[in-house]
Amino acid sequence: MKDTLLKKIETKNYTVGVVGMGYVGLPLVLCFVEKGIRAIGIDIDQSKVDVLANGRSYIKHILAERVQNAITSRLFTPTTDFSKVSECDAILIAVPTPLNKNREPELQYIVATCESMYPYIRKGQLIVLESSTYPGTTDELVVPILEKSGFKVNRDFFVGFSPEREDPNNKDYRTETIPKVIGATSQDSLAVAEKLYQQVVIKTVPVSSTRVAEATKLMENIFRSVNIALVNELKITFMKMGIDVWEVIEAARTKPFGFMPFYPGPGLGGHCIPIDPFYLTWKAREYGLHTRFIELAGEINTAMPDFVVHRVIEVLNGFGKSLKGAKILILGLAYKANVDDDRESPSYHLLSKLEALGASVQYNDPYIPVIRPTREFPDYAGRTSKEISTGYDLFLIATPHDEYKKMDLTQFNTPIVDTRNLVRINSPLIFKA
Repeated sequence: MKDTLLKKIETKNYTVGVVGMGYVGLPLVLCFVEKGIRAIGIDIDQSKVDVLANGRSYIKHILAERVQNAITSRLFTPTTDFSKVSECDAILIAVPTPLNKNREPELQYIVATCESMYPYIRKGQLIVLESSTYPGTTDELVVPILEKSGFKVNRDFFVGFSPEREDPNNKDYRTETIPKVIGATSQDSLAVAEKLYQQVVIKTVPVSSTRVAEATKLMENIFRSVNIALVNELKITFMKMGIDVWEVIEAARTKPFGFMPFYPGPGLGGHCIPIDPFYLTWKAREYGLHTRFIELAGEINTAMPDFVVHRVIEVLNGFGKSLKGAKILILGLAYKANVDDDRESPSYHLLSKLEALGASVQYNDPYIPVIRPTREFPDYAGRTSKEISTGYDLFLIATPHDEYKKMDLTQFNTPIVDTRNLVRINSPLIFKA
């Protein structure tokens, strides 16, 4: 069985399925197609499937030309039909893994995907989970559901875990140039999964188990979360001392060893750093452990929007204005620069907190002209990006888009609270936060 699948992969005579056509799944499926491999993209959102079928893209940094070429090649089939799983030799699962209101793992998308898949799996297939999750998810949750098919893992089909490492719109690294960590439920599964990913990525990094692979993803993002929390705390401390934390970081980064720069901000955003650490925190409780360092970092990062709001109040007071009734324009709704990705963006928390205190708040974002429905802030859906203009009492820079760097924001004679060190000129209108 292993040899048969390996031969298919080596000769590119196979079909790969990717479940979840989001920021991870879509670039992944395009990588396979661009290597001449037939691919099926499965998503429960019919509107996404329709856009792809028409050769268009709904993710700004993924060019429509790539999607159009994939469709034209006849190698790519987008669909909502899970029965297509039976046509695939390998199925890669890249669905969301959010937190619930209690900051506990919400694995409903993984469960629903596996439940939808198992009636259609067949012998000899490889199934790999890519969604970020706690150690043990693949073995304890995914495998039992798939075995409801009547087939047994390591006997009838192969299973692995390979954490996604997407960084939207990072021009230095693309899906195919980022090494791929792979863990599996057996040596045969590992061999097949490695061979598959070697078709599309520069390097594979095999590890001893799915749990190690799952833990690797969490460590990567916990490392970033803790260090961002550190510089956020230093920012507040240094600000009280009259010291610019960004100047300190730039000076410190000249040390050629033992230092890695991290930068403060208005809070954490994106699907990984605000979420993944809490997956380990939750799982650690099963072992009677309390991950104090991780939770402290989470508390500091979660509190940053409150610090920014307090700073806004201070600045407005300095201009003889109250927050209540003040007109504020938030610059940037995306969680990072130059993308249309607003997942877990701190801008939503800033908007919500400022409005709760009586401010009139609008936003500007060249990448997000209209707010899409979100789970945590559904009432904001349909709001539109407003022009940067006079008439506001304060600008709040939340995302360092290149478009903002090119502008002279001081021309509007409006106080600016800058959470990203974007405005690099001396002006009585500029206030760091």
